[in-house]
Amino acid sequence: MSRFWMVRAGRNGDLFSDFEAGKCAAIGFREVGDMTALTTQDEVKRLLFEQSPSAAKSKIANAAAMLWKFRADMKVGDDVVTYDPSQREYLLGKIRSDYRYDPKALPDYPDDFNHVRDVEWLGKISRDDLTTGSKNTMGSTLTVFEPGESVLTELRKALAGEPLELDVPEVEEDSTLLKEDQIEKSREFVKDRILKLSPEEMEQLIAAVLQAMGYKARVTQSGPDRGRDVIASPDGLGLQQPRIIAEVKHRPRDAMGSQQIRSFLGALRSSDCGLYVSTGGFTKDAKYEAERASVPITLVDIDELASLVIENYEKFDIEGRTLLPLIRVYWPAT
Repeated sequence: MSRFWMVRAGRNGDLFSDFEAGKCAAIGFREVGDMTALTTQDEVKRLLFEQSPSAAKSKIANAAAMLWKFRADMKVGDDVVTYDPSQREYLLGKIRSDYRYDPKALPDYPDDFNHVRDVEWLGKISRDDLTTGSKNTMGSTLTVFEPGESVLTELRKALAGEPLELDVPEVEEDSTLLKEDQIEKSREFVKDRILKLSPEEMEQLIAAVLQAMGYKARVTQSGPDRGRDVIASPDGLGLQQPRIIAEVKHRPRDAMGSQQIRSFLGALRSSDCGLYVSTGGFTKDAKYEAERASVPITLVDIDELASLVIENYEKFDIEGRTLLPLIRVYWPAT
């Protein structure tokens, strides 16, 4: 009987496009080397311990279990899914090869992510098209785990455009992993709430974040603004540096390209600092355009925006908290 796996595309989904383009899924731990000849999980554990003798035994055991799942438990024909937090999309596919060690599988990451499985990717599913149960289950921070048959059924239905109504069982982890999972799940739900804001409210949220970070910010009047949705500076007048000009694009399904970045940069002064917020993320060309720009510019996608909100929420004013109501969740100290 085939099984269903989630394989994380790097810590922040950075490898999502590489997985898709390379028709594969891959994980790190290059220090273990080629696992083709290994026959037991204990051998993996021993190699990890030799490389990190001071690491906690539970951490080594968890890493060894994850590696062994990828090396031995996965089979050709199994279903697999990965996730892109910036685009909020899942990529569903079928495993089409046995395990192999291939440093050239992901050309942009030749020194890591060498444990590889070939995958036939079948299509993408928006997180918005899934039930809360499945979102919660797949919010786990584990690199490799099994979300369950019910989640797979839901993904297949969503891919086919069929209606959904499923209850999804929880994934069992130890207390440490459970804490990390809950943090990541909470983060995803914060992103869900942010995406429900209107374009005007999104501009107000960016102003609230900048104010919480110590700037005086204001949203510009509606109408042609030449990429100036929010303006912030230490004095609120733009007379003191840094003078931050923010463009806010609230189009969750549209990634901004290089042309949009060039247009935004063209309206900035040499003394300005640019902030481009896109809830739909950015293309690789857009990121390259920003990296080579002569004017300082920071690109913020929905994942980064959620981080900024969470990190600065305690300093939000009443307007900002009303716009995006959040509560603090306490966890027992260990």
